Amino acid sequence: MASQWGVVARLGTTQTLAWASSYYLPALLAAPMAVELGMAEAQVFAAFTLALLISALVGPRAGRAIDELGGRTVLLATNGLFALGLAGLGLAQTAWQVWLAWALIGVAMGSGLYDAAFATLVRLYPVNARSAITGITLVAGFASTVGWPLTAWGIDTVGWRGTCLGWAALHLLLGLPLHLGLPRSPVEAAPSPKPMLDKDGGAMPARRPPGMGMAVAISAVFPITWFTSTAMAAHLPRLLEAQGLSATAALGVAMLVGPAQVAGRLLEFGLLRRVHPLLSARLAAAAHPLGVATLAVAGPAGAWAFAGLHGAGNGILTIAKGTLPLVVFGPAGYGQRQGWLMAPARVAQAVAPVLFGLAMQHWGAGALWLTAGLGVLTLVLLQGMAGRLGDR
Repeated sequence: MASQWGVVARLGTTQTLAWASSYYLPALLAAPMAVELGMAEAQVFAAFTLALLISALVGPRAGRAIDELGGRTVLLATNGLFALGLAGLGLAQTAWQVWLAWALIGVAMGSGLYDAAFATLVRLYPVNARSAITGITLVAGFASTVGWPLTAWGIDTVGWRGTCLGWAALHLLLGLPLHLGLPRSPVEAAPSPKPMLDKDGGAMPARRPPGMGMAVAISAVFPITWFTSTAMAAHLPRLLEAQGLSATAALGVAMLVGPAQVAGRLLEFGLLRRVHPLLSARLAAAAHPLGVATLAVAGPAGAWAFAGLHGAGNGILTIAKGTLPLVVFGPAGYGQRQGWLMAPARVAQAVAPVLFGLAMQHWGAGALWLTAGLGVLTLVLLQGMAGRLGDR
């Protein structure tokens, strides 16, 4: 039987591959693809938006399948779907073929990115899933750092088509064997509820379980944070150029987001691992607005601080996306519940590249104040949730 850290290493590697070959592709692939196929660049981002919308629809069904069948079966299928979609993208000759390829990739994203990996871990390790979730995000935090340079190198070396075919091959040659090594059944028994005792050792009334209000609150927080995350992933290099950086410097600063995400997750794994995920989420939500303020005051010299703060906050929020629902609602039915809770976040991801692109057209570098304001709103919502849970 594979050890927990062996499972974490496998899923961390396959998540890095999945994110690098889907979520982080349009930032560098959209321009050359649009030129060769005679499409507007906005159409390529619209096709990516379709993929994210499809992933929102697929998420709950994929989560339920993981609850019932286990993550191994579902994740193996996603390797095939990613490979088909990416190969279709690399071979596309017309706009409708681009849309079809992104639709296939969207199905793979809905059943093969973090939510599916988190559900897989909760099914395998219902007691110790929080540390495992942190572990895979530590590894996959380098997805942009690995993905953007590899994609850029591929475009320069074999063109955008060869790059898509290369990513497709990696899903079959690397992702598939790694997922084959995952355990087939749960490794830990599900925890049994423990009665709460008063100071004299007597049983206290059970705490009322979280209701619909908490579910709605969680479903409101993560669409906001994921709108910002997706907007930055799709536009960060160009956004930094609008701040006055050269193209080379902008890509270098953007690549800092990955290590910063890992640094944030190391903080979560170390100092914050014993605190409630809600406190971690509040600290993380403040990072992006603080980064925007630093950039506004320092100008281009503050770009490194902005990328570091944004990346660290985003890294911790990625963990909170998995651990907060687990702590609040428990492991039973986690996969399907996670699919429904995160469906609005996937929709926000879907519209983020287009809407933030329009904001950049109208406001230029000032579009960052939009995401800063959303960060402040997130902080307010999380503080309200803390009040509901007893000021965690």
